Amino acid sequence: TAREERGVVVFVAPAELDAAVAPDLDQALGQAMADGKNHIVIDLKATSLIDSSGLAALVRALKRARAASGNVILAGLQPPVQKVFELTRLDKAFDIYGDGDEAVRRSAK
Repeated sequence: TAREERGVVVFVAPAELDAAVAPDLDQALGQAMADGKNHIVIDLKATSLIDSSGLAALVRALKRARAASGNVILAGLQPPVQKVFELTRLDKAFDIYGDGDEAVRRSAK
């Protein structure tokens, strides 16, 4: 699901961000950016599993947003998901905050 807050689009990711749902997220993120919304927060607080498809969708979104002078910020990573980001070193590529509200505040500046 998605909502707009302070000029930032906030996507709430599902419990499992895998090959079954990654294409839908990829499409929704792409549509938001096509509509000129390049400041995006993805709230992963409910997500306990992420696979390579989910990671790829997030990386594609990050590249598209930064190419348009925007950003994709992640929020609320649960320990298993945080571990995946650390192992893949993607925690260095993304801005990551503890919760969605903090991420929106930082992105809206």
